[in-house]
Amino acid sequence: MKLSELRPGAPKKLPFRKGRGHGSGNGKTAGRGHKGQKSRSGGGVRLGFEGGQMPLYRRVPKRGFNNIFAKTYTEVKLSDLEVFDNGTVVNAELLKDRGIIKKVNDGIVILGSGELSKSLTIQAARVTKSAQDKIEAAGGKVEVV
Repeated sequence: MKLSELRPGAPKKLPFRKGRGHGSGNGKTAGRGHKGQKSRSGGGVRLGFEGGQMPLYRRVPKRGFNNIFAKTYTEVKLSDLEVFDNGTVVNAELLKDRGIIKKVNDGIVILGSGELSKSLTIQAARVTKSAQDKIEAAGGKVEVV
């Protein structure tokens, strides 16, 4: 960037100050109108309220089963691990730092898709059988954390 390429920043617009007199353009009722539930302090209806009509979240039928104890694993392919050098200890923190995964969730699972030619020590919550066979065939080691 050069000095000649500098441009002024976006103008800083001040927040709208409600209820600060007629001169502000929003005095007296402060944009709430006259009377009624929404004009009172603490007034208004709860989230999802539809004026007494049966709300959408109760009209829609429930389907299936939602397991609240289910674990969500972040999947990593073996081919994604080719970027590491021989002898590297690969864990969730390293994968996140390198940008291979975005989020760890409840742990990582190593899938057996792709090939691995490096000798790595892999620390994961789960490893598929095919992935474990390929890692050990390449001279690596698997540690279930």
